[in-house]
Amino acid sequence: MNMEEIKIASRAIHNGRILNLREDTVRLPDGSEALREVIEHHGGSCVAALTEQRELLLVRQFRYGASKVLWELPAGKLEQGEDPACCAARELIEETGYRARRLQSLGCLHPTPAYCQEVIYMYYADELESAQQQLDEGEFLEVSAVPFDAAVKMVMDGEITDAKTVIAILKLKEMLK
Repeated sequence: MNMEEIKIASRAIHNGRILNLREDTVRLPDGSEALREVIEHHGGSCVAALTEQRELLLVRQFRYGASKVLWELPAGKLEQGEDPACCAARELIEETGYRARRLQSLGCLHPTPAYCQEVIYMYYADELESAQQQLDEGEFLEVSAVPFDAAVKMVMDGEITDAKTVIAILKLKEMLK
């Protein structure tokens, strides 16, 4: 069965610093037409970094869209054309002040595929060494080293709700079995 929707027209609604919004007219498989609102976003990377003591580096920061402080893995948006692994390594240093000798892919995820093109690439990092934290201008966060099993419990108890963080922690738990 063909389920593909074909774009037949597109109209820019907003072009911003982090994302763009457009409205597309699409042809559905049955020949009818529908409107689709699409957020264009370069995507991002996150990194689940484990210390030698099996502690996961987590950050807490206020997220305006959620209107609260969230626990998250170090993460950031991809620059145009940037390799996702390079982004993960850069964000780990910038946000936590640690560099990883080893970075391994945990796959990717589509956080909201119904209306957003964003893809988030997830990585596992270990063999960490201390570096200099380099927060972006206007970035305010706290870094915590949380025992890995406690971080998994935080996910299961609903204390960690950020989607990329939840998924990466649970994928890492399975990988480390």
